[in-house]
Amino acid sequence: MAVAAVQAPDVTGTQNSWDNDPALTVEHLTMRFGGLVAINDLSFNVGRGEITALIGPNGAGKTTVFNCVTGFYKPTEGRIAMRHGPGQQLDAIRQLTAGGLKSQKTPEGGVFLLERMPDFEISQKAKVARTFQNIRLFGGMTVLENLLVAQHNRLMVASGFTLGGIVGLPGFRKAEQEAIDKAVYWLEQVRLIDRADDPAADLPYGDQRRLEIARAMCTEPLLLCLDEPAAGLNPRESSELNELLQYIRKNHETSILLIEHDMGVVMEISDHIIVLDYGVKISDGDANFVRNDPRVIAAYLGVDDEEIEEQPEIAALVVQAIGEEAVEEAGLTIPKGTVDEDGKTGGDA
Repeated sequence: MAVAAVQAPDVTGTQNSWDNDPALTVEHLTMRFGGLVAINDLSFNVGRGEITALIGPNGAGKTTVFNCVTGFYKPTEGRIAMRHGPGQQLDAIRQLTAGGLKSQKTPEGGVFLLERMPDFEISQKAKVARTFQNIRLFGGMTVLENLLVAQHNRLMVASGFTLGGIVGLPGFRKAEQEAIDKAVYWLEQVRLIDRADDPAADLPYGDQRRLEIARAMCTEPLLLCLDEPAAGLNPRESSELNELLQYIRKNHETSILLIEHDMGVVMEISDHIIVLDYGVKISDGDANFVRNDPRVIAAYLGVDDEEIEEQPEIAALVVQAIGEEAVEEAGLTIPKGTVDEDGKTGGDA
């Protein structure tokens, strides 16, 4: 059951980092498919150089948001602003909106209204890259070739659109070597350099996931959108993924927006979490705030807030999931003795 109201973060007297310096701002995003409202008046920020997680139960609308940000869908309503350079750059965004334009250079860098841009311009000009729920590597190509394909546009320009590549012009040879060097660099970061000449389809599942992220990073994105990157990974592979994302954030100043169902991954690495339920934002804050939000607990259990307190069997599940201390911090009233000292519910034998 959807939660009617949107839960706002605690007011601390200071602006959150993701509001003060956002790389991406989604404002009043609505996406309708005929009579179905998949996303309803959604607004949030992705902080520059931060890891932002978009979570929620199945069918909450998370992938639809990704598809709007990356240009696969054109939203019914709303504005999606990508910024190159620090600050909010509000004047430039207002000028673009009023003038019906797609992008504008600014002293800080530039702003782009993604809802007005085709998907290839979002990738090439706005510097937004993504991966998908289902792996989409070129299985018949080698691991190295998959990373070179990501740099195809740059190589085509350097070749003069084929002629320079055929005759081996110096400019093309230089660009080709730079592309290989970049591919090798990312293969080293994802620990696949020893498999560079193997077909991508021969890699284990976890390695293919990391290769997809490496391929996206070869496009030098300022915003990296990852759709369930930890899906199907074992605990060791999930830990390696966490390390990789932290490395990307720290060393490449890339903002990361991810969809993920693995709450261990989300809570460990996310600076900022947005929770959706039936296309509506129900919580927005840091990991500690979201973890203890009754609305989030209710959404994942598929119940109303009141049912958590009124039904002992649901209350017991909440206590087991987040602990009695977190329950108290969330402000839930749950009868004592719902879970005994051995961690069993009142109804356990």
